[in-house]
Amino acid sequence: MEKIHVLVWSELTEPKDIYPNGINGAIASYLSKFSDLKVKTSQFPDPEQGLSRDLLQWCDVLIWFGHAKHKDVSDENVERIVERVWDGMGFIPLHSSHLSRPLISLLGRTCRIGSWDEDGMPEKLYVIEDHPITEGVENFILPHTETYGEPFDVPPPESILFISIFHDGTIFKSGVTWRRKKGRIFYFRPGHETYPIFYEEKVLEIIRRGVYWASFSL
Repeated sequence: MEKIHVLVWSELTEPKDIYPNGINGAIASYLSKFSDLKVKTSQFPDPEQGLSRDLLQWCDVLIWFGHAKHKDVSDENVERIVERVWDGMGFIPLHSSHLSRPLISLLGRTCRIGSWDEDGMPEKLYVIEDHPITEGVENFILPHTETYGEPFDVPPPESILFISIFHDGTIFKSGVTWRRKKGRIFYFRPGHETYPIFYEEKVLEIIRRGVYWASFSL
């Protein structure tokens, strides 16, 4: 069986007391349990910001967590990622990675959101579309999270898979997909770095299903 090559990238700016091995380490630890996935991690402090041409050529799906260093990702690396997505690499930006330079370049919009609040209140995620990523996924609650509010300045998605409803009634489209040339993109909103959301099995399982879909395995 040919394995799907997954690269999980992070800035490593997330708090060490919550993610001692980084958010990328937490996600990779879960994905590595599955025999059909070959998983590597890389991070901003690595040579070439962990995004060398060879590494990007190796991977079938790039999972991305960025928060504080969006502007520091080099033009060369942005171009490498965009070209690989055009060639068929899957791209899964998470949470605050809506402002990542690769996603902005791929979508051609600012990708800004209308509001946010690090309030630590609950979030209810609702499945609103039948899709390979949502198959078998039920609605669920995250007890502590960051509130995101519309508008979300992105082009119309191919699919809106999840919406979030927050404690104050704010609604946000939290799981959306696009295609760019040969590549597939899945943006998934849950995952603020000061909360242990990337240890939640339901969140990790959605990311895993996103990997299969983005690699054309679903």
